[in-house]
Parts: sequence; structure tokens; C-alpha cells
Amino acid sequence: MVDIDLSQPPFTLLDDAGRERIRNGVDLAYFDRDEIILDTGQSGEYVFLIHKGEVAELDTTLPGARERIGHYTQGDLFGAISILNGKSRYRFRAEQESLCYLLPKALFLALCDDYPAFAEFFRQTLAHKTRLLTEQRAEGGVTMAGFMLAKVSECMREPLCVGPEATIAEAVTTLRDSHADSLLVQGAHGAGMVTKTDLLNALVLDGLSQDRPVLEVAHFELVTVLPAQYLFEALVIMTRHKVERVVVMEQGVPSGVVELTDVLSFFSSRSYVVSLQVEQAGSLEALTRASHRTPELVKALMAQGVKLRFAMELLAALNGRIMSKAWNFLIEQRYHSHSCLVVMGSEGRGEQILKTDQDNALILEDDLEWPDLDECMRTLTDTLIKLGYPACPGNIMVSNPEWVGTESQWRQRIVKWAATRDGDSLMKLAILLDSHAVAGNPALLDRMRDVLFEQCSRDELLLSYFARAALRFSTPLTLFGSLKKPQHGIDIKKGGIFPIVHGVRTMALERRIEPTSTLERLDALAADGRLDERTAENLGEALSLFTELRLKQQLARLDGDLEGKDANRVVVQELSSLERDLLREALHIVKEFKQHLSHRYHLEYS
Repeated sequence: MVDIDLSQPPFTLLDDAGRERIRNGVDLAYFDRDEIILDTGQSGEYVFLIHKGEVAELDTTLPGARERIGHYTQGDLFGAISILNGKSRYRFRAEQESLCYLLPKALFLALCDDYPAFAEFFRQTLAHKTRLLTEQRAEGGVTMAGFMLAKVSECMREPLCVGPEATIAEAVTTLRDSHADSLLVQGAHGAGMVTKTDLLNALVLDGLSQDRPVLEVAHFELVTVLPAQYLFEALVIMTRHKVERVVVMEQGVPSGVVELTDVLSFFSSRSYVVSLQVEQAGSLEALTRASHRTPELVKALMAQGVKLRFAMELLAALNGRIMSKAWNFLIEQRYHSHSCLVVMGSEGRGEQILKTDQDNALILEDDLEWPDLDECMRTLTDTLIKLGYPACPGNIMVSNPEWVGTESQWRQRIVKWAATRDGDSLMKLAILLDSHAVAGNPALLDRMRDVLFEQCSRDELLLSYFARAALRFSTPLTLFGSLKKPQHGIDIKKGGIFPIVHGVRTMALERRIEPTSTLERLDALAADGRLDERTAENLGEALSLFTELRLKQQLARLDGDLEGKDANRVVVQELSSLERDLLREALHIVKEFKQHLSHRYHLEYS
């Protein structure tokens, strides 16, 4: 029996008996430097797993300088596709003396027949492979199943309903007898929601008599979900809409209610109480304590193997609630409907998981009079710093008058930046394009975005200048297509994240796509026909992979493991075999996308 490490995918897709069959069936072979291990057109007889050494993958149809398209090192495997396809498409050559485990064709095919998940691994897209990596990272072997795959139907309560003729007194009695906090009342145009707080306010503050119809205090703009939606989505929706319950609808009829406390209990981890603590914070001090617990929430989400897209949505909604509550504590009510606080950059896109620099701005109605505006904005900036949002080194904050203005002033700025087209102006347009409202009147942002689209979306020259930044940083691949391996690591933000984010942002600007999330923009571009669905999916998965690798570094730095090191830099040598494979594939997707951008916006001529 050969002692071989089978602790990495795809071998983790086998059970103990399957791995034992491999240990009993493999052999060990030596290959000299420059020896061809598997040639183009040769029928595959083995799957090769590298024990020691390095192997190059060569496309013999390409010119000599470009033929090297892949690079394999210890723990990598190759040759499986050659067996499945009947012959090898590429040549595999030892770059130094190498030892490889040889898994015979017959045994490999038998394992594929007996373990469908093992066979599927070799036919998977980047999306499937990154999903596998996420599951592999979950603590104690726990996957997303228990956390992410729970449905609303598993946690909803039976709806408590009363008829349209019910009085306030009858509603109070119904709630008391049922030990419930809310009920539904049927109105002429559908169901409305009544909570204990609504009834208390109606009787005590508004002075309504007990025999008045409960319809008079019902809210008919319900926040709803479907039974088949993920429970985690319901939590995101509650956080975003600032509510503690949602109504479950089936074919337009209420079938249940999901309470925030039920959701948090279902997830059974005190980390998720952060959402509740934010909602219940009655002072800036309480809000600060809740806000500083968000890193704990991030760690719990990552440990549970939660898909990054859902984690980003929850954290974006939670950060939005924290800023909104800070705004409500500090800014007088009379200004709320006449101004709009927006966040920009990664926070505006909903892609900032751990708190980084502030990027925010304020839009005011033209005729608004706010005498102490400057002082209020300085206080807001200082408060956000206390809440854990560091000051922006570029001073893109509401404490800077350049990022505060009336609708007319913002319109003038946009027109000026679009006409100037220099680096600073284009950067400001890009930042503004990612704006998301977190407090005040969001209609002000909608009107400003319309101005931005009208000014920029049809200007081919501006779009060309705008897109050029996506090509600013080189992709960290060698001339031969393998990963660069500098000792200080590759910059995953410049080499991977930024080209996708900015390239997709450029296309979204051209197509007047309103969502600010890069993943939502990709979905919209695919629906619009500007990107094929496979490309959009691969770009989204590549972005998620880069973001997760970067987040892993950021969390390590929080724990003191990367003190003094740049969290954007990933040391390739420290990655697992699967991570290296995924990173290489993802960077090739980035490289192809940059070529697409270059062609679409004529950047090869600039």
C-alpha cells in the first residue's frame, strides 16, 4: 500500500473505502527533467498526482513563446481529462526531476462510476469548484446545508388573522390569547399587518376608542417573502427594510409570518444577535457596542461556510442600518426628508465585509436651509469613526464640503467631471456611480443617478477613458500562464478584484444599470445580452474567490497573524492545491475579460 495524502479535493469526495482503493492501486513513477510524461494526442492511461517536482502543460499548436499554458506542482493532478476524452489535448513535460503517483485508467473510471460527485469534479465550472472550496473550509466539516439551505417554510409561524370588521379591542384580546406580537387583518385590497406597538400607539398616543375598526391602524405595505426562499434571505430583507417580521406569501395569499427572533434562534449562534442588538440600540453607546461586534459575525459566517454573496448582502444591510441609526440619533427629523446620506465605493456596492475607510456624501434639496450643516457633518464623521468606520485617507466624507451639495451643485459637478475626463474626475464619477442611500430621502440619489447616466452613458469617448483604468494593473500570471509567486505575494485587489469591478462598472454605466452590486450588475448585463451567461457566472465566481482570499488575509490580520503585512497580498506558496488551481483559473478569466474590454472600448488604440 502506498502512503499518499488524499485529504484534498477531489479525493475528499470519496469515502474511506474509495480512498483505500486508491492507496492499494496506485504506483510511484520517476520522470527526468524535460521528459514528456503525456503527449498531445496520446490516449490517457493514468491520472498523475505530483508527489515532488514540477510539470508544465504545453499547447503545441501555439508559438513556442506562448505554448506553456499551465504549471503543476506538489499535490496537483493532471491526466484525468485525457482519460475522459480518450486522448490528451496538451503535452505535459517535467520541468525538473519529478515523482508522480500513477492512478490506473481502469481504477479511475471505476471510481467515477461508483462516486458520481468524484466524476463530476473533473467536469465542473469555476462556480462548482469554488462552492467545493467553501464547503471544504467550513469548520468541523460543516457545510452550508444547515445554515444556508434552511428555507423560510421551516421557520414560519401560522398567520394570526382577523376579519375586516374586527375592533381594536378584539385585536388586543386575540394577541393576548395567542401570545403573539402581530396579526393580519383583511382589507379591501389585501392583508395588512398590526403589531402590539401599533395598538398601543393607537390607544394611548392617538386616543382611538377600543371599538374603532382595527383596519384603521393596519399597515398594508407588507414586506414579504416566499416559502421557498432561504431563511438567510429573510434575515437580509428584515435588516434592509428595518422590520422585525415578514409575511410569507403563496400565490398572493398570506400563509405565514417569520419573526426576527425566530430567525436568530434558528441559526442558534449568539453571533447573529448582532442584528438584533443593532435594531434595539437606543443610544450611540449601545450602537457602538453592537457595531464593534460585526467582525465576530463575519468570522462566524465564514466558519459556517456561508456563500460569500449572502454574507456580503447581510453585512451591507447591517452596515446600512448602523449608519442609518447614527444619522437618526444625530440629525434633526426636519432635515430627513430633504437630504440623503449615501455611501460609495465598496460599501455602496455592498462588497465591504469588514469595515474599511469611509466613503460617503450628502445630497440636499436645492431650497433646504441648514444653518449648522458643517458642524453636523463633522459630528457624523467623528461618530462613524467611533462606530468602527475609519476616516477616508482621500477625505471623501461628508465632513469635506466637496462631498456635500445641493442637487444643482451635484449636477454641475457631474457635468464638469464628465467634460474634464482626467484621472481625478473619472475616479470621482466611478465613486459616485456606486452610490447607495442609507439614510434620508433616496429619491434625491435616484435623480442624481439619472443625471449621471444622461451625461455619461452615450459618450463613447468618455466610456473609453473610463474603461482604461481596468487595464491599469497587470494580471499576476507569467508569460506562460502560470501563477506568479513573489515572496511578498500577489496583489489580489489590483490583479483580480479591481479589473472585474471597474470593467463591470463601465459596462453598467453604458447600459444605465441601476443596481450597484457587481454581482447584480453581472446578472443585469447577462439578461441584457451584453455578456453571455457563462462569462457572467465565471466573473462572479472569480470575484467571490478573490474577495474570500482577501477576507481570509484581513481576518488573519485582525487576529494579529499578519501584523505589518498587506492584507491585499496573497502568498501563492501558502495556498492549498485546490486554491492555487482556482486562483490560476480565475486570473485567466480576468485576463480574458480585460481583452474583451479592450476590444469593446477600443483601448488597444489608446
